[in-house]
Amino acid sequence: MANVTLRHKKISKGRLSLYLDYFPEIISPKTGKPTRREFLKLYIHENPKNEIERNHNSTQVQLAEHIRARRLMDLRNKEYGLKEHIDIDVNFYNFYNSVVTEYYNNGTKGTYSGWKSSLDYWEKYIGKNLNSKQLLPYHIIEYRAFLLSTKSNKSETKKLSRNTASSYYKNFINVLKKAYKHKLLTSNLALEAEYIKEEETHREYLTEDELKVLWKTPAKLSFLKSIAFFSVMTGLRFSDIANLKWNSIMHDSKLGHYIRLKEKKTGNIQNHFIPSNAYNLLPERGNNEEFVFSGLEYSKIVRPLKEWIEESGINKKITFHNFRHTFATLQLSKGTDIYTVSKMLGHKNVATTQIYGKVMDRQKIEAANKMNLNFDE
Repeated sequence: MANVTLRHKKISKGRLSLYLDYFPEIISPKTGKPTRREFLKLYIHENPKNEIERNHNSTQVQLAEHIRARRLMDLRNKEYGLKEHIDIDVNFYNFYNSVVTEYYNNGTKGTYSGWKSSLDYWEKYIGKNLNSKQLLPYHIIEYRAFLLSTKSNKSETKKLSRNTASSYYKNFINVLKKAYKHKLLTSNLALEAEYIKEEETHREYLTEDELKVLWKTPAKLSFLKSIAFFSVMTGLRFSDIANLKWNSIMHDSKLGHYIRLKEKKTGNIQNHFIPSNAYNLLPERGNNEEFVFSGLEYSKIVRPLKEWIEESGINKKITFHNFRHTFATLQLSKGTDIYTVSKMLGHKNVATTQIYGKVMDRQKIEAANKMNLNFDE
């Protein structure tokens, strides 16, 4: 009699990959060859360190067991000539949570925080008890309306902003796509979803004059000025700077200094050329495997950065990411074409970069200055 067993295999970062062991072997639908293994692309921690990791293990194993039960029923139904069982019914909140915890394991803190918040709003909308078979197009439509009208979890008086609602709804749609891919849904409910269109927002940046003022203003953290202006001159994100090692910084007698950069957010690898003034901001070179700026944590620079901006007299709300906006805006204002700026920022789509063109439209500025007429003469 056919049997399916859930097993695991050690992989990197202290994780175990869950897979199904078939007896007798089956024909793989992907390769057409006999196989006994089906890897589920589900992972658990070998030694969970906290409640998040323990919950992750529980939901992943639960999902894997449901898939195992379905595969076993499919095999035995075929064995006895019965109709295949096509439905798998799991707790949708738990599945959503398993997707979120993958970002805890493999993403940045900021990305995980956004996904965790999207899960919190799904719970706020419908709770934790809805199963995948109970999920209907009605829920997809109503959840969209809920996000556009609900109060923010951070404030009892303010509504959730439209752009934040848009971000959370995109996450939800991605979860629906994953659920359909895992055959937890009998229809692709993501097709029922109408994305929430984001409102255009102003991306704050610093002018050259403001940068001169900021450069002359002392910062309480000795390295804060260096990493801020390094971002201004290179366009690198905080996460890219925090993860920068000396073995990634190269020099060529003709090309100058450049960084062999694998961006943490996108995973793209590129040679990122940097000006000599940016290189001069770096500390004395260390061993190849050492971080250029060791021990950088975003939470530790938030308050010192705010105080530094205030002491400079600049009346703008500036976060570290605004230094990257400043890089993009200055590049466009100095005539660099948008496609080159897009590549330097590591954007996959030039449409992402076009928002900077709206902030600093060089042609419009030049056209406006043509009307700077001198009537006194």
